[in-house]
Amino acid sequence: MEDHAVAPAAEIVTERLAIPVGTGTMTVHAARPADSRPRPAVLVGFEMFGLTGYVTRIAERLARVGYLALVPDFYHRRSVNGSPIVLPADATGRDQGLALVGTLGREQVRDDVQAVVEHVERDPAASGPVAMVGLSAGGHIAFYAATQIPLAAVALFYPGWLTAPGTALSRPDPLLALAPRIAAPVLVLLGEADHLYTADDRAAIAAALHDAGVRHDFVTYPDTPHGFFCDERDTYRAGPATDAWQRTLRLLRAELGPGD
Repeated sequence: MEDHAVAPAAEIVTERLAIPVGTGTMTVHAARPADSRPRPAVLVGFEMFGLTGYVTRIAERLARVGYLALVPDFYHRRSVNGSPIVLPADATGRDQGLALVGTLGREQVRDDVQAVVEHVERDPAASGPVAMVGLSAGGHIAFYAATQIPLAAVALFYPGWLTAPGTALSRPDPLLALAPRIAAPVLVLLGEADHLYTADDRAAIAAALHDAGVRHDFVTYPDTPHGFFCDERDTYRAGPATDAWQRTLRLLRAELGPGD
């Protein structure tokens, strides 16, 4: 599923960072090319299951095409002994993940993203502005981050809970109401058969971005469920996943420059 128009980096290195946030620290999984050249940075917002092997592989794919990729642990305030929470992608994990998503607050998420951006600004291995890629719950987080922090670009893979109040960061009002605050170009990637969205929801998201003057690309894949990008689950769809990845890389190249 790599974009073959970009030559992949020969080697990458990964590490776990401890970035200060308020009075505590947040674990961040980092992946980058093994050479010492400064690279554009991309934050990755995880699914509700936390800092899983799947999401760290997404960061490593970004590193292989030349970007510095960082996955913040947005659950760090609920972690035990500083160890990131990792949930199984099953019914139990979904229940636990939804409960954890419900503990997130807007100020906390803004502080977390800002802390990583400030870390990038100090990192000699980074260059230029910062983009963000969000997966499901991470797309919800990335949408909000783009309303609060200057980001170069945002790619949203099936972001949840944008149109109705009451869940996660859509409290007290739906996040979609904040669309006029977004200055970055936005790529929205949805499946037509996604259980989180009705056709009216999709139309509302597209209309809000258009009316706010947000430069955006809104892509709906026919007969495609939620989670189509995750190759570990039965919701995976190779065609949409490949297309979505290539669109994401094109956005990053356009707004950050090529990683290689």
